[in-house]
Amino acid sequence: MTSTHPAETTCRDLYPVTPEAFSPNGAGPVIGVRNVTKRFGGAVALKDVDLDFHPGEIHALMGMNGAGKSTLVKILSGVQRPEVGHLEIGGRVVHLLTPRRARRLGIAIVPQRRELVMGLTVAENIMLGDLPARRSLVRWRSLRDGARQALDQLGVGLDVDQIAGELTVAEQTMVEVAREVRRGGRVLILDEPTACLGAEAAEQIRAMVRRVRDNGVAVVYISHHIDEVLGLADRITVLRDGAVVRSGPAEEADERGLVHDMVGREVVSRRPPRTGTFREVGISIHDLCDGRFIDGFGVDVRKGEIVAVLGPAGDAQSRLFDLLSGRRRPARGYLAVDGTPVPFGSISRSLASGLRCVTGDRRTLGLIPELSVDENLLLARDRLDGRHLHRRALLSRRAAALRESYRVVSLSKNPPVDRLSGGNQQKVLLAKWLSSDPVACLLEDPTNGVDVAAIAEIHTLVDGLAAQGVAVLLASSSVEEVMRLADRVIIVRDGRMVAEHEIAKVTRDDLVAAVLGGDLT
Repeated sequence: MTSTHPAETTCRDLYPVTPEAFSPNGAGPVIGVRNVTKRFGGAVALKDVDLDFHPGEIHALMGMNGAGKSTLVKILSGVQRPEVGHLEIGGRVVHLLTPRRARRLGIAIVPQRRELVMGLTVAENIMLGDLPARRSLVRWRSLRDGARQALDQLGVGLDVDQIAGELTVAEQTMVEVAREVRRGGRVLILDEPTACLGAEAAEQIRAMVRRVRDNGVAVVYISHHIDEVLGLADRITVLRDGAVVRSGPAEEADERGLVHDMVGREVVSRRPPRTGTFREVGISIHDLCDGRFIDGFGVDVRKGEIVAVLGPAGDAQSRLFDLLSGRRRPARGYLAVDGTPVPFGSISRSLASGLRCVTGDRRTLGLIPELSVDENLLLARDRLDGRHLHRRALLSRRAAALRESYRVVSLSKNPPVDRLSGGNQQKVLLAKWLSSDPVACLLEDPTNGVDVAAIAEIHTLVDGLAAQGVAVLLASSSVEEVMRLADRVIIVRDGRMVAEHEIAKVTRDDLVAAVLGGDLT
């Protein structure tokens, strides 16, 4: 064991990262995937995949939900092993890669779900597992200095003494990346790092990723956002049904070609014509305030109308959703559904009024992972009807229509819902709430983390809600989605409504400028 001080030790001394193992001669790929095949039962998750990941390159992985991206990432990080084929690290064949060995070799992953200790500071999270200590006492000055150095290397100006739980989602992602790079990460796998982020926060993440790349790290970047990938990646690989259908320089790709490669056909998502005039108010919100983040929000959404809320970083939208769904109580405000006042915080009264709230966090708040697909599909209906989920003999029959209507696809008959792809999980969440006769609906990032085909299907579902006369309040982090779905858009900054526009009278560039602080004229 080595140390810079005879009485000072760190976890890095005990479990050293050895990035020199990647490329002793300073050339060639960091990791080579050689003819990898992986099956789960009778289903083929990966089929003869052959790829190279190079230092100082952003390599984007794209594909529909279930295309094999997650399985490939698990093999790269040592969580799973291929049945056929192998990995090459620094030109050396590696057959028995484990998560611990992958970390020692500098292969790090930043998943969608944050893995910070929210009660600790930024500095403590960055240095976690590597605390500088002398005679069992933490050297706090060295800890803070090490954290600042890691953040400065990425051009991130965070207060190292701030509590992680007080950070925005984008800032939490930056802390995780700084921690992995500081540990000696030479391959950084980022799984949808800009999901649910507004334009400004997403650009901060992309700028940080470019600096990571420029420091010689190989970045594996997973994203469903085609425009983001085209503007960020150096190389793009598309997987479809477990096989590589495209892999090459990003400059040779375009949006239409990538969509066709991912889906295998052309996908068209067009805004249907809106007919009639919106008259009857479905949901009314007045003077909503939480005393800190939301100040004086109000809107009337009419039946058959889709109104979007758009903000710089998604925080105002999420906090607004928390208040309206009953997860948090406001300091003041008024809510009515179909003319009937609904008390904040009363979930039963809210459901009885016809208000349905579809959260953007399907993993933590929207679904129960341990329950089956059918049980999750019927949770809301059974609660409203007073049914009990233990009547399992009826589950399959009652859920079959929902599966078909919402196009929920699974490899086995009725697996736990967490075994579905992200897109199919999102469809289960939507079916759970939208099939229970809503009068008004709150949608928070309904296409978060789903592929282009699923996005088109979900947009069609939302169009169908409006056509049925449902009042829809949409909180979205995607300007493109707002332009595609909404009739009106409300711009929120610093918790306040700063503008309201009819979609037919603005352009995408107008909305981007408004979100970033510009004025529409």
